[in-house]
Amino acid sequence: HIKIKGEGQMKLIKDFGFKKNAIYNIVVKGRIEESWSENILGMQLSVDNSKKNLNFSSLIGEIRDQNALSGVLNTLCEMHMTVVAVHTSHM
Repeated sequence: HIKIKGEGQMKLIKDFGFKKNAIYNIVVKGRIEESWSENILGMQLSVDNSKKNLNFSSLIGEIRDQNALSGVLNTLCEMHMTVVAVHTSHM
């Protein structure tokens, strides 16, 4: 079990883990070039440049386990990208 804080209260999440593959949407501040998609597990890349002088890039794709997720996040860190959000949905 894992506890997370949310809106002034603690929530308990049961069965949190990597028993199955999951689809991740990782949002970073800045622009990721399309050529980097191959280095990030071939995740789909989209860039939102709707806000003046500020770009956000989204990486969407299937990640098989915690090691693969760590690899993606480490790659983004090495690229000096700021991770804004990580969303997941289990398959």
